[in-house]
Amino acid sequence: MTRNAHASSAESAPTRALATEAVHAGRDDLAELGLHAPPLDLSTTYPSRDARAEAARIDAFATTGVLPDGPPVYARLDNPTTGRFETALARLEGTDSAVAFASGMAALSAVLLARASQGLRHVVAVRPLYGCSDHLLNAGLLGTEVTWTDPAGVADAIRPDTGLVMVETPANPTLAEVDIRALAHSCGEVPLLVDNTFATPVLQRPAELGARIVLHSATKYLGGHGDVMGGVVACDEEFARTLRQVRFATGGVLHPLAGYLLLRGLSTLPVRVRAASATAADLVRRLAADPRIARVHYPRIGGAMIAFEVYGDPHDVIGAVRLITPAVSLGSVDSLIQHPASISHRIVDPSDRRTGGISDRLLRMSVGLEDVEDLWRDLTQALSAGSATPSESRRSPQRAARV
Repeated sequence: MTRNAHASSAESAPTRALATEAVHAGRDDLAELGLHAPPLDLSTTYPSRDARAEAARIDAFATTGVLPDGPPVYARLDNPTTGRFETALARLEGTDSAVAFASGMAALSAVLLARASQGLRHVVAVRPLYGCSDHLLNAGLLGTEVTWTDPAGVADAIRPDTGLVMVETPANPTLAEVDIRALAHSCGEVPLLVDNTFATPVLQRPAELGARIVLHSATKYLGGHGDVMGGVVACDEEFARTLRQVRFATGGVLHPLAGYLLLRGLSTLPVRVRAASATAADLVRRLAADPRIARVHYPRIGGAMIAFEVYGDPHDVIGAVRLITPAVSLGSVDSLIQHPASISHRIVDPSDRRTGGISDRLLRMSVGLEDVEDLWRDLTQALSAGSATPSESRRSPQRAARV
């Protein structure tokens, strides 16, 4: 893949359905190359006998962040295999470009550093966010300052040094949703970053609704098989150039093997998300009618993530599953369940968890591709292990609610 082909995902691209893009984006040149499967380039460096020309290309990249024409220079600048994944993801999200990183947190860190480099260290954020994202912002580890607010307060929270407004919708782990278009309007000239990890471009494309930066933990649905870690930011080409400079300087580069696996994962993304979402909706209906469940959380846009609050002990439920995997993370072909207050959001202060609606009795489940009857059989026996009824619980007897 040439650098010109990689640099802009939307150049001369015909309008194609998402399912078609998922299969073909990042691979459009393969037939001309005499290939069917995308090649995997594991090189860390690339030979050049013209040191002067090579120096000029490196200087140009360091100054502008524009990917150099011709062969790659060094894997920390760029890699052809990773470039294919970036092109494909940008096409799916409907943005000019995408920049991939070693993890979702590396991707978020690069965004914060890029804005801070322009003197814009203040972030306005809406809870809940993924626990480590919350911690990164709240701890000020990158020199940022955060103001937490609800969506209605975003406009009033923006300051002259605000570089970013951040929201996750549907949110981790409560699945609360935010009106992206309305929030983007409230942001004015400040870029809105939407963490789209849970929804994926299959269910929503935030850039079409006014968001200027779209973040993914690619480890989750984009990879889809629990065997690859990565992060990616979809955005306009101008911001992508700054992100590439940050990536080159800090070294948070995505390994080409990860890029290869993520590109392969994208090809089945629509099929996986839609199939798992149908199963999740079925489980939500069953959980909502179960007397052992205090409340069910499920977003209006659907999806394969569900959350529910139990009357009994959530730790007993975690310990009793046999088919469902009791593990952190999400988006894999197999179903996972975890207790956010103990694991994914443990690093968040308890009072802030409560502010974000994260109950100590909340369980989060990533629904996979197993048969719904097998999943329900496992889930219902696990619920019996930690069972309690409203009359046995000290909590308010609130029945299932869909949010």
